Amino acid sequence: MINMQRLKQQISHLILPLSVLVILLVINLIKGPEYFSITMTNGAFYGPIPLLLDHASELVILTIGMALVTAASRGQDISIGVGATITSAVFVLFVLNAGEASLLTIVAGFLISCVAGLVIGAFNGTLVSVFKVQPMIATLILLMGGRSIAFLIDGKLSPLLDNPISKQIGTSITISDQIGTEIFNVPISTPIILTAVFIAITALVLKTTNLRLYVESVGINPSAARLNGISPKKIIFLTFLIMGVCTAVAGFIAVNKAARHDSSNLLKFIMMDAILAVAIGGNSLSGGKFSLTGAIIGAYTIEMLSQTLLRLDVGTETLRAFKAVFIIILMVVASPVVRDYAGKILQFARQILQKVRTRGGGGAEGGTGAPDDTDVAGPDIPVKKEE
Repeated sequence: MINMQRLKQQISHLILPLSVLVILLVINLIKGPEYFSITMTNGAFYGPIPLLLDHASELVILTIGMALVTAASRGQDISIGVGATITSAVFVLFVLNAGEASLLTIVAGFLISCVAGLVIGAFNGTLVSVFKVQPMIATLILLMGGRSIAFLIDGKLSPLLDNPISKQIGTSITISDQIGTEIFNVPISTPIILTAVFIAITALVLKTTNLRLYVESVGINPSAARLNGISPKKIIFLTFLIMGVCTAVAGFIAVNKAARHDSSNLLKFIMMDAILAVAIGGNSLSGGKFSLTGAIIGAYTIEMLSQTLLRLDVGTETLRAFKAVFIIILMVVASPVVRDYAGKILQFARQILQKVRTRGGGGAEGGTGAPDDTDVAGPDIPVKKEE
């Protein structure tokens, strides 16, 4: 019984993102069935759906970190795009200074960028967990000055990543070249594979450890968590470290896709999409319980929304305006006020339906019962009294 209630609660968080996905799929189907067509190009799957999965890779990874940070710290990290820019600058600097780019060089550069991400996460986490700075204010510092740091790292030159391995890692399925998009002869673009591996690792960690329990406990009531032996400072600090790793992975994918490092525009404004993905996924932005599945679906929903608007001939200049209007409507529909009104209306409808059934059932019982003695006896025939 408890498991069924828990399952219903988990599914209820997914109603909103799944409903939006279905609506967007229906709109794309009406626009044209070619949206669901998948072909093979350069050894990899090609089509709107694979393109969606490819383009949403960085957003999905950053949304995972955002969900954990939001649940534990009851705030949002608005510096994730800048953090990814800094970590990717460190990666590019190492690869270019290492001489010939080999697989070992790429892996080493990636690990070094992860260390840089941990440093960024430790900086933000210390401000939030130790000095009790609001997460949005604490991460605003890096948001304001982080891209200048990235400029200093890459020398303001926007360096290029012109090596076969980087192309293999970051090749988008819209690019046609001699290398193709497959890795290890798998007909799926590499960013999709990396995202799937990252999701699997995160799910395994949450399944085999008490991280989810500790994060939700701290987010719901830090004082109660402290009394139960859970350190809110350590948990909040840990979530920001995880967020730092997420920025390093997202920056690694983004810079390899672009084949160059652009400190000004790399993953710009992606923090807003990540926050919205967390909210659309049924998670409270005030912390506490979180649904990682809902957040991931929310990230793909945001990307599908952008893709759908482009198919509807919405210009790139006005894309964000249409997107903002859609999200405002979505948030209003999902707000607690609207949910309460909807619940009251549903309850009222159930009461009316129950009354109608009761009255209908009562009338049927009165007209179909067996005849009693008074019905059988005529006006001149006395009814036999019971002794």
